[in-house]
Amino acid sequence: MRSIDPPRTRPAPQSFIGRTLDGDQYVHTFDAMTLVVAVKNNCDGCRDFVNSDLAEFDGVEVIVVSAVDDVAGEWRGARQRVVIAPELLRELDVRWPPFYVLVEPRESRVLTEGVVFGPTQVAEEIAAFLVR
Repeated sequence: MRSIDPPRTRPAPQSFIGRTLDGDQYVHTFDAMTLVVAVKNNCDGCRDFVNSDLAEFDGVEVIVVSAVDDVAGEWRGARQRVVIAPELLRELDVRWPPFYVLVEPRESRVLTEGVVFGPTQVAEEIAAFLVR
């Protein structure tokens, strides 16, 4: 069973620009397999992602993204950096966090996607796409 079925493969951008919670510009080029995790405030699955060490994701880059700033201060002391990048979420067609997409860089496309319940669940769902 998966959190969403079937995934919608589609184009992904080659890069994006966002900003950190401190207001600094964040520029990223997709040059490795990358898991983009869309989070929102007051979300248990999101909180698990933001505060985890993400040890389950060896071999894949993980970027935690929000469409809006952290007005409640929920992510200020988190282990993972949260990048504010609403345009990236639009380009990836991520409509409702908590959600993830796995971006394959060579062909600039989304390989799979799903709803976020926590790091272990997402790691299990993307594992088959990380086999080389």
